[in-house]
Amino acid sequence: MRKRKNAVLLAVVLGAACVSLAGCGGKEKEKRELTVFNYGEYMDPDMIDQFTEETGIRIHYEEALTPEEMYTKYKSGAIEYDLLCTSDYMLQKLIEEGEFQKIDMDQLEYKNNIGERYWEFSKAFDPENAYTVPYFWGTVGILYDTTKTDGPVDSWDVLFNGKYAGEIVMQNSIRDTFMVALKYLGYSLNSDSEAELREAQELLLKQKPDVQAYLVDEARDEVVAGNATMAVVYSGEAYLGHQYNENLAYVVPKEGSNVWLDSWGVTKYCDDLDAAQQFLDFLCREDVAKKNFEYIYYSTPNEAVLASLSEEERADESLVPPDDATENCEVSVQMSQETTDLMDTLWKELKAD
Repeated sequence: MRKRKNAVLLAVVLGAACVSLAGCGGKEKEKRELTVFNYGEYMDPDMIDQFTEETGIRIHYEEALTPEEMYTKYKSGAIEYDLLCTSDYMLQKLIEEGEFQKIDMDQLEYKNNIGERYWEFSKAFDPENAYTVPYFWGTVGILYDTTKTDGPVDSWDVLFNGKYAGEIVMQNSIRDTFMVALKYLGYSLNSDSEAELREAQELLLKQKPDVQAYLVDEARDEVVAGNATMAVVYSGEAYLGHQYNENLAYVVPKEGSNVWLDSWGVTKYCDDLDAAQQFLDFLCREDVAKKNFEYIYYSTPNEAVLASLSEEERADESLVPPDDATENCEVSVQMSQETTDLMDTLWKELKAD
């Protein structure tokens, strides 16, 4: 993770200002720069250099691990980020707080490479598709070892019926784990009903003795290594898992799940909207999106890239989920503080020894 001191940033800004002023000597020349904030290892580094080579616009690139870390760093104001990529519910929070400015979508020559399906997903947190541009997306489902399962794995029921007791890994995440229980019970994953949330907790408490562990990225690794039969994972992790163990399969259960979407926004601090929009358009371009896809191997909303994939890649549901796999899925939205506090309490009770 690359970080730069404020003093360095200040020197860069002052240097740029000096060059742009006739009184500083030399030719008057505008230096264009953007400070970009993204998740770690979520862009091919060569694309940053390529953008600068093509446009002359210099990129200062910052990274964070989670939406919450990103939000905290952004809100601290220590660095005035111009562009930011984060997840659906956090995008909603930033939009509602007035932290993003509208994007002139007419200036994005390649925006039509992004399929209509993904603009529709975006409306859950950006109703007018005015503030964000989709980047990567995926689902949450079950990664399982086909050599250890008996019968179809197509429902969340396999996590609750006791058949695979001690062989299950759940996500160490409040929203993801409660999502599983809520969808299995027939409720919205964005439920703010105390009764529904408590019913979900009751189901998870009953399941707890059957759970081997609550993990995050390691959930995939446990199934790959044969230490667990199944785990709740993100689709991108499922794809990587299958590369290590060809006996693994991935499914979005029929009751529905979470569709996650990471998108870009232009912050209120950006005073060069044209440069920011050039960067967004660059990311939508087929050749650039293809290189980022090959670097990350998460599902891409860029239909020009999808059309170029091999038949084997298109057949992998963790990489290219079919339309019907997401029919009962929902995008996570920002919860009220009251609901967030309740879920925190229910989660702590669940995780207590």
